[in-house]
Amino acid sequence: MKTYLVTGGAGFIGSAFILAVLKDTDCRVVNVDKLTYAGNLDNLKSIENDTRYSFHQGDICDRETIRALLKEHQPSAIINFAAESHVDRSIDSPGEFIHTNVLGTFELLESARAYWQELEGERRENFRFLHISTDEVYGALGETGFFTEETAYAPNSPYAASKASSDHLVRSYFKTFKLPVLTTNCSNNYGPRQFPEKLLPLMIHHCIEGKPLPVYGDGLQVRDWLYVEDHCRALIQVLERGCPGEVYNIGGHNEKTNLDTVKTLCAVMDKEHPLHKPHESLIEFVADRPGHDRRYAIDASKIEKELGWTPQETFATGLSKTVQWYLSHPEWVERALSGAYRGERLGLEATSTEEPS
Repeated sequence: MKTYLVTGGAGFIGSAFILAVLKDTDCRVVNVDKLTYAGNLDNLKSIENDTRYSFHQGDICDRETIRALLKEHQPSAIINFAAESHVDRSIDSPGEFIHTNVLGTFELLESARAYWQELEGERRENFRFLHISTDEVYGALGETGFFTEETAYAPNSPYAASKASSDHLVRSYFKTFKLPVLTTNCSNNYGPRQFPEKLLPLMIHHCIEGKPLPVYGDGLQVRDWLYVEDHCRALIQVLERGCPGEVYNIGGHNEKTNLDTVKTLCAVMDKEHPLHKPHESLIEFVADRPGHDRRYAIDASKIEKELGWTPQETFATGLSKTVQWYLSHPEWVERALSGAYRGERLGLEATSTEEPS
């Protein structure tokens, strides 16, 4: 039975990946997470007693801890989700993003390289290091065109720059040391268990509470929405069938402006939770984010052609599942918001109660 070491596995995408792996594959999973504000073990409560799963609180910057875990569990792959990931927070505290996303990735790569070099035969040949990144490393698109795996990097926020740096480090370890790495760049994820500072869970929470729905600028920024379970299915395909050294872009084929996204959500909430309907009347335009990229769109043809992956969810079906989950799990939202974050605006020198992305 294979063993996967997953970093950042208590976060939104990482926990969804662990649940998918244990459901759909014959693997053990070792989850290493620092448990910062967005790390939530409630995400994995359904498997906490599964004998194929174990959790270790730890920091990817702590090389000794990571190397000890690698020695103990002997994984066939490392899957790196560990990252600071919210653009607004990167504007307020860029140093934390550099520390975790750049230095942390470097330390993890060094630990992986030392471990891999000691493997022999098929275990060495089959080992993989999968690095999960973002489409934000490519910068912004105009009104037409798509990001491909060949698009030049042009990050415009401290978050995007930190992820771009980590991507370059991963690539360099393949080119220089032949470490069998894989990199994925995904579009905007959404779905159950997403920390409420992100656009959709924050808007759902505000709709439930009857609070203003803050939309940055004119709301015409375009994003491609990817349901998190579709993303996890793609990651499993990359891990099992991807070619070392390659990059795979993962998108949902769901381009929408932020304003259309919020209006679509409002229509769903009018039906599913009509207490404050019409929810669209709660929309409030607020000051735009500094350096806000205008449009992202992923060309996912490479992973579709080479690995046979396509998204199963449309935005309508994925959004319906997402809303139903949040309405059915108010205690999860309450616990997630019980820490330092209270839904306030981040990413401006003068803070107020406004939107994320």
